[in-house]
Amino acid sequence: MPKISPTDWRTQVKIFKEFGCQFVRQKGSHLIYQHPDAKRAIVIPRYDEIPVTIIRKNMNTVNMQRDDYFRLLSEV
Repeated sequence: MPKISPTDWRTQVKIFKEFGCQFVRQKGSHLIYQHPDAKRAIVIPRYDEIPVTIIRKNMNTVNMQRDDYFRLLSEV
């Protein structure tokens, strides 16, 4: 399986929206999304390159598996 690599914020928004996250609000350059099964919100910063650590943290928050991530990434 390939490694998770940094992507831009637009790609992350598309992936997490497809996974079922809904936009809640924006604070500065950070987009806040909520998932029905998550205990807390996920934050997607509007960076040109989002670090892998943030991507993994958001994936763990919504219980997204690597297979789901790469499937959604290929659809974007």
